[in-house]
Amino acid sequence: MSDLGDLRGMLRGRVLVAGEEGFDAAARPWNLAVEQPVAAVVEAAGADDVSALVRHARRCGLTVAVQPTGHGASGAVEGVVLLRTGALDGVEVDPVRRTARVGAGVAWGRVQEAAAAYGLTGLPGSSTVVGVVGYTLGGGLSWFARRHGWAADSVRAFEVVDAEGGRARVDAASDPDLFWALRGGGGDFAVVTSVEFDLYPAPELYGGRVVWPVSAAARVMAAFAEVVSGAPEELTVWANLQQIPGLDPTVSVDVTFLGGEERARKLLRPLEAVGAPLRDGRGTMSSAALGSITAEPTAPSPGMARAELLRGLDGGAVRALVEEPPAPLLGVQVRHLGGALARESATPFGAVEEPYYVYALGVPVSAQAAQGIRERLGRLVADLGPLVSGRKPLTALAPGESVADVFGPEALARLRRIKRERDPHGVVRSNYPVGG
Repeated sequence: MSDLGDLRGMLRGRVLVAGEEGFDAAARPWNLAVEQPVAAVVEAAGADDVSALVRHARRCGLTVAVQPTGHGASGAVEGVVLLRTGALDGVEVDPVRRTARVGAGVAWGRVQEAAAAYGLTGLPGSSTVVGVVGYTLGGGLSWFARRHGWAADSVRAFEVVDAEGGRARVDAASDPDLFWALRGGGGDFAVVTSVEFDLYPAPELYGGRVVWPVSAAARVMAAFAEVVSGAPEELTVWANLQQIPGLDPTVSVDVTFLGGEERARKLLRPLEAVGAPLRDGRGTMSSAALGSITAEPTAPSPGMARAELLRGLDGGAVRALVEEPPAPLLGVQVRHLGGALARESATPFGAVEEPYYVYALGVPVSAQAAQGIRERLGRLVADLGPLVSGRKPLTALAPGESVADVFGPEALARLRRIKRERDPHGVVRSNYPVGG
């Protein structure tokens, strides 16, 4: 306890130790179904606080786990010091170089607002409140990944605090090994305090969600398959089955297109054969409005999820997805991948050979509900059978899974070597450590 109490005299930010008022709220992850039995929470006031904390942890044999927002928490943090980096909130956009430099506490919504003012976009996912740094350390599967690849592929440099507490700027020239590991290998190697990455032109953007009653699910999936079969890399299409409590189940399609409305509607013409939708929210939009497409919750909530990459989407897979109602799941989403993702990547994950990604989510409001969700997730994956490739993006891991489900043997061996060399005492721990 004294080792933790000593931190208050070293840091400008707030330090909370287990048992103190406010500790439980500060230690809570985004997923309220995950317990985080940490020993203390440090809310860093800046990068100097991060350095001081890591130096203290190294001297005292402590471990530091970093969570800007708490997305992706695994719960494997017993007895560690949880570092919150929300105060590292700078956002700088250079419209001439088409780059952004953001602090470790910044969420994607702020980046998109800043970039959109110049007709630019980053490579965000579906949620505006997910942190840029954590998302990028996990690879980052974006709306525009088919055109521009992993978000991690677009990183130019990281600013880090290493496992000794030293500060450094890391890029491909200064430290190739660490740069490679951080671009999609997770946050197990150093504490990232800021990241610099490329932005991309988005002078025209079309997108939105179309919703039908669930009775149209088979027709929607057939139209989805037709659209994606010839989709250019600028077009991204996701299909969803949803069961919101108290409402009738629905099926929907989410789209973004880096281009104008006229061409987008031609590419999406097979959707017209499905029938009249309940709602059609598609239209020309700003890149700052991407979060409105899926309208995901912006406040923490409990969840149980399973994600898989699929080798294909045949008739059997479609039946597995649509023949049984989504309940007790809140939803099942199928994303079309391919494009730039399927090409060579300098990230630890490498090229994504699988053309589809499926993500299923339930809300465990009780132990009974949790059991039902667990069984339904297992049944869905079993029904998808050999189309499930067995690997998944790092940011898609769920409690109980590991990086062995993400990286190939050679990449994992290299990540583990870098971890041993850069942090032999295990001072820094990510949500899903590379181990070894």
